[in-house]
Amino acid sequence: MWKHPGLSGRDRSIVTLAALVARNQTIEMPYHLNLALDNGVKAGEISELITHLAFYSGRGNALSAVAVAKDVFTARKIAADQIPVVSPTLLAINEPAEADRAKRVGDQFGVTFPGLVQYTTDVLFRDLWLRPGLAPRDRSLVTISSLIASGQVAQLSGHLNISMNNGLTQAEIAEAITHLAFYVGWPNIFSAMPVAKDVFEKRPQ
Repeated sequence: MWKHPGLSGRDRSIVTLAALVARNQTIEMPYHLNLALDNGVKAGEISELITHLAFYSGRGNALSAVAVAKDVFTARKIAADQIPVVSPTLLAINEPAEADRAKRVGDQFGVTFPGLVQYTTDVLFRDLWLRPGLAPRDRSLVTISSLIASGQVAQLSGHLNISMNNGLTQAEIAEAITHLAFYVGWPNIFSAMPVAKDVFEKRPQ
């Protein structure tokens, strides 16, 4: 699977780490953190991956991953200057797309959950997703991998569309889902496949 040409080794490492963090599977994490570094994933990108997943798979899972990553980084003499700063200059935002997303979420949940809707805008889409330490394409790869790993397929269709807007191809997504079968189990994959198939079929060519 790791040698299959449909996805680079670097991408497979990102997918695998996202699944392990989402499922809080720390036993395999040291091996895959080292493999990710060997496959060209930068220490700063791993830091951002874990930070990103604090919002998508929970703070506790992220903190468990931080403890493992810290040991791996120490053993490999990865210094603090290779880790992203707390408040970097953010990437430019796609204002029309963000306005559309914010309106849809606001119309659906704004009256009942105004605080969460505001945090979703301010913290997730106007901060986390714009941090430059992990490319938007890779953030999407992390997000869809963690959603599938957690069995959160209800959230998958929106993020699949975002992922393709961010540069992931249908073939890469299909290969990532295939890869995940070996790390999150066939049932999670068979729950995700109909959602992905529907998105692919409805998306304009």
